[in-house]
Amino acid sequence: MASSKEYLDFVLDRLSGLDGISYRPMMGEYLLYYRRKLVGGVYDDRLLLKPTKSALKLTEDCGRALAREIPYDGAKPMLLADIDDGEFTACVIQAIAEDLH
Repeated sequence: MASSKEYLDFVLDRLSGLDGISYRPMMGEYLLYYRRKLVGGVYDDRLLLKPTKSALKLTEDCGRALAREIPYDGAKPMLLADIDDGEFTACVIQAIAEDLH
């Protein structure tokens, strides 16, 4: 199932406080970049993020363990972002980007 442009727009709205968010359509889904670094994507109308070391530590330290879900067959599990909490999700994205220097 492909993701809707409406859901992508919702995600981008929730992350509007982050300067440098961009996306690319890819086979019916959307890859999400932060300051040119691939941090995750929108898959089946879910925001999934790379489970980097800093992202995992941040979620653990905040007591906010995020579920892991597989974006597509054969892929590694990713973190299911709580997009209803855009501020926390923005912090997780920044932590991921720091790990991807």
